[in-house]
Amino acid sequence: MINPFQGKTVLITGGTGSFGSNFVKHLLVVTKPKKLVIFSRDEFKQHYLAKELNDERTRFFLGDIRDLGRLQRAFQGIDIIIHAAALKQVPALEYNPLEAVKTNILGTQNIIEAAIDQQVKRVIFISTDKAVQPINLYGATKLCAEKLWISANAYSPKITKFSVVRYGNVVGSRGSIVEWLKQNHQTPVVHITDPKMTRFWMSLEKSFALITFAIKEMVGGEIFIPRIPSMRLVDIFKVLTPRAKQKIIGARPGEKIHEILFTEHEARRTFVIGDYFVIVPEHHTWNTGDPYQKYLKRGKAIEDNFIFSSETNKLWLSPEQLKKIVA
Repeated sequence: MINPFQGKTVLITGGTGSFGSNFVKHLLVVTKPKKLVIFSRDEFKQHYLAKELNDERTRFFLGDIRDLGRLQRAFQGIDIIIHAAALKQVPALEYNPLEAVKTNILGTQNIIEAAIDQQVKRVIFISTDKAVQPINLYGATKLCAEKLWISANAYSPKITKFSVVRYGNVVGSRGSIVEWLKQNHQTPVVHITDPKMTRFWMSLEKSFALITFAIKEMVGGEIFIPRIPSMRLVDIFKVLTPRAKQKIIGARPGEKIHEILFTEHEARRTFVIGDYFVIVPEHHTWNTGDPYQKYLKRGKAIEDNFIFSSETNKLWLSPEQLKKIVA
């Protein structure tokens, strides 16, 4: 695959978070950017990440995506933006809903405004399976942010392109059940919300490949989704805490039994290309002709009634595969 980051100036919002810090290391080692800007609001994490990286290509910008003026300054001279900053803890956001709106929705709008004003070429938004048919505030804010992001293409169609990547749980990310179980593998009792519960799973490396594919292929307005496997949570517990007693406690508020990465409504405009699904926008007033035909030429359209659900997924992660990923 052609390296779309080589020789480019790249900025990551939320660059000291779990995904962001790992993606920063990947970019520096694998993709050879000209300069890498880490934008986040946590000076403590920035200090330690800067010491760990010790790379003259990196720059650290303190700031909050709620501050449009700071984003305007940070985005000067940037070629590619990966927008990963968000508030994500479901229970905390249910209790602090306005904070979720200010960061996940209004902060995303600020990213859009600043990227257009500074004429950034390519901008990617990191979304989540929780944005599909959301049942909690976190998912609802990410859905709204997706809609804002895709519509942003209408405001600078010949200069700035906006596309979305949407995926499920990342093995080993901070706060994930896999990371918790690794650290507490000798616990005598584990709590399982529902024995039927399934989730999508992918490795950090797969998420990096997805973003690279999206940056390389994007026309503007697409949602890129990986074809990733599912796994039952009870099987994850069996692998990582084999001696622990399993106690069923019931689903928590705002928690789905199964996750969905796209619905039958999006399936009508979804194409398969290798390891990825590409959802083209329903409305694209910013483009003349139909630039999304390239996906039909290279891949194939999927059936109209298809739902990509963790329950009905044809790809399943085996216990052996999970052990290998975790190791």
